[in-house]
Amino acid sequence: FRMFLGMNCEVGNVTDKAFSIFLTENPLSIFVELPTSDEDADGKDWGKLKYSNIYCGVIRGALEQVNMKVECDFVRDVLKGDDATEIRVELKEVLADGAGEDYHEE
Repeated sequence: FRMFLGMNCEVGNVTDKAFSIFLTENPLSIFVELPTSDEDADGKDWGKLKYSNIYCGVIRGALEQVNMKVECDFVRDVLKGDDATEIRVELKEVLADGAGEDYHEE
């Protein structure tokens, strides 16, 4: 994360097919206040909003480039009052090589 996004993180809760990323700082949450979980006039519940969910998309997209299908989700978020931000990454499957026959070595 430091090399690509300029922020520190720690990895923990490692199992055979899953791990957690703990963000020590989150530049996306510096000037953000999430609305309360009360529904507005349109009936939308803004309390379910995952503001920093773009990190999950970045992780999922990067791992798909190396043929790994993962599920990524926020477990805890500082913006929701938790003491830390935790992203859980779970390996679902290793995808088959996507290169065509023209790209295989003989």
